[in-house]
Amino acid sequence: MTNNDYEALCLYFKQTGKSNTEKTLRAAARRAGERNVETVLISSTSGDAGLKAAEIINDRNLIVVTHSTGFVRRDFQQMPEDRRRELEGRGVKVLTCQHALGGVGRAVRKKLDTYQTEEIIAYTLRLFGEGTKVALEIALMAADAGLVSTQKPCISVGGTGQGVDTALLIQPAHAQDFFELKVLEIIAKPRVS
Repeated sequence: MTNNDYEALCLYFKQTGKSNTEKTLRAAARRAGERNVETVLISSTSGDAGLKAAEIINDRNLIVVTHSTGFVRRDFQQMPEDRRRELEGRGVKVLTCQHALGGVGRAVRKKLDTYQTEEIIAYTLRLFGEGTKVALEIALMAADAGLVSTQKPCISVGGTGQGVDTALLIQPAHAQDFFELKVLEIIAKPRVS
């Protein structure tokens, strides 16, 4: 190894999903401390992973990113309002907005039965696992909302189904600058998804 090279622990899971939540969050917290990362993003549909993150990662700028309202059905937000208030009461920011890799492109697919660029990108990212796609997508969303700087690395945590199972150290970017988004380190991810 040269002076610029280093080794970093990567946690790999045999299965995807909720059973990996606590280990993933602990690995993310550890790496945030090692790399002096200020901001950690957590995907959380119901708020459960967000609350667990608030317990484990309580010394960082914590941002929970939800599904967009209407993702499951019109005008419905999956994260209950009382859960959002509980997170915000703990100092956690909660972001709900259009999915960076869904939105209008998904409407075109549903109506015209043809895929658009952002959904093709989403399917390509899923080659690395659903959690990887989610972690990168929420970083785009948080950058577009002005909640993370594109000038500083952050840790982004995504999941497969329920809970979280993937954590990445990334350099965020705005959706319009997608190709400037960089995966700097893989902290945790499932071997399969």
